[in-house]
Amino acid sequence: MHFRTSGIPEQAKPPHPWAGAGLSDAMASVASGARRRALRDGDRHVDTAHLLHSLVESDPEVREVFDGGPQLARVLGYLVQRSIGYGLRWQGTQEDSGVFSAVRESGGEGWSPSAAAALDRAAGGAQLRGELRADGLDLLAALLADPRCRAVEVLDRAGVAAGRLRARAAARAAQG
Repeated sequence: MHFRTSGIPEQAKPPHPWAGAGLSDAMASVASGARRRALRDGDRHVDTAHLLHSLVESDPEVREVFDGGPQLARVLGYLVQRSIGYGLRWQGTQEDSGVFSAVRESGGEGWSPSAAAALDRAAGGAQLRGELRADGLDLLAALLADPRCRAVEVLDRAGVAAGRLRARAAARAAQG
């Protein structure tokens, strides 16, 4: 039998590694939605495509950055297809584009290194703007900053120019 010798009570794990750590309530909800999507799809890790899917579905400001309904419909079409065709080659593999290293040692429990790095970059981007918490445009910019992540691959396949989307998101954030 093992007895604790420390007088410090054990802390409960947060629902995800970014709870209260730089994400707005809306972005914490996006992260939770991405985690649910990964579990439902049978994926071992939440990746950047899960984050993009949850972000596009839940954030009207992010949807406005796209070039209208047809472009957004193509993106959502590719994201939905991931579990029935497109993206099946991703199953059982962990996303790590190698472009950015995740700040967290393991990328966060159940998070791909690329997704963990994107969430960390989103929080850091908000702080650079003088905000305490990241919003949807921060997360979109963080996803777009990694040209080899799955989210950008989905955008490319849907015919969305990541550079143009990045510029539109930056302009929208500056209006902010």
